[in-house]
Amino acid sequence: MPSDLTIADIRARWNEVLDLLERENRIAWMAFFDGRLDSFDNGRLTLDFSDPAKLAMGHDYREARLRMAPQLQGVIRDIFGISVVVIEK
Repeated sequence: MPSDLTIADIRARWNEVLDLLERENRIAWMAFFDGRLDSFDNGRLTLDFSDPAKLAMGHDYREARLRMAPQLQGVIRDIFGISVVVIEK
């Protein structure tokens, strides 16, 4: 599946990705849990965080996401067997 992985494939298993990320690093999970899968093209997974104020207290974890992206990328590699680069829309 890795060579023909689609955004639909990732969406179908996104909860699994987030669950594993939470087990490995809850802070990383907090940084990424509300990102919407936007697109996947040429190994680049784009996440949309356009609504950081949707939670009652609001939040902006952009800096944490930059630091924690390698952990999310590692979880995706573990689950899908493919290396991706996670970018923010």
